[in-house]
Amino acid sequence: MCGIVGLFLKKEELHPSLGNLLTDMLITMSDRGPDSAGIAIYGDANGDKAKFTIQSDAPDEAFDGIEQALSAEIGAPVSLKVVSTHAVLSVPREAESATSAWLEDRGLRIMGSGQSMEIYKEVGLPREVADRFGLRDMGGSHGIGHTRMATESSVTTMGAHPFSTANDQCLVHNGSLSNHNQMRRKLAKKGVLTRSENDTEVGAAYISSRVAEGASLGEALEGTLKDLDGFFTFVAGTKDGFGVVRDPIACKPAVMAETDDYVAFASEYRAFADLPGIENARVWEPEPATVYFWER
Repeated sequence: MCGIVGLFLKKEELHPSLGNLLTDMLITMSDRGPDSAGIAIYGDANGDKAKFTIQSDAPDEAFDGIEQALSAEIGAPVSLKVVSTHAVLSVPREAESATSAWLEDRGLRIMGSGQSMEIYKEVGLPREVADRFGLRDMGGSHGIGHTRMATESSVTTMGAHPFSTANDQCLVHNGSLSNHNQMRRKLAKKGVLTRSENDTEVGAAYISSRVAEGASLGEALEGTLKDLDGFFTFVAGTKDGFGVVRDPIACKPAVMAETDDYVAFASEYRAFADLPGIENARVWEPEPATVYFWER
């Protein structure tokens, strides 16, 4: 089951409304997946800074003093923004590797990293998750979201979507992959490790590994059609936009809409109902085994 939404805003004046629009779309998809929800928001890059979105089940304890401790470790200023069970750390880009290792040593969960991406996800209904993180107040150029009905792994924060395995890249997925364990082993041999039992994280790792090897995102998405077995709709986010691909028989539902102001994706048309100007949009169903992509 599961429900996917995505929104790419073409006009900068609309960017402050991204979180509000995406939240309404995600809540509309609640009955497709009531156990957990998540969203990836892409804003403007912050110069020479890198961001880490981290999570803890005990945030008061885990995040206390983290700015000072990490700053002392990397020898550079650190800023911290706590948002419920998540926090966003901003560090100099040259300190990315050291920061990642330090966070891992402390047992903090890294939801995602990059220059413009922030990921927020938790167990609960989409409305509850949106309220917890204040998603309506978040702005940006584009974002993707997911509401989950767990089928192949347990209901946990780490099992929720989106999944990120590379800077400013993430993936949401509706469907099921039959060869994800085989692919997990192949990726591990390349040094690409996954943290959860979820097959979607394997899809994210496959795409990011292909991109790291020199493929474009479009080529990586096309590769999923050959190398990943199962039925799926993938929506992949990057710093510049998002891409969509469906399996060769288009097993899972999907619809898209485009106006002069935005491009939207959803598992069902009703998620578009409150988008401005939807009555004038070009609306279509993505073709099977075809990659679609929009960039800013």
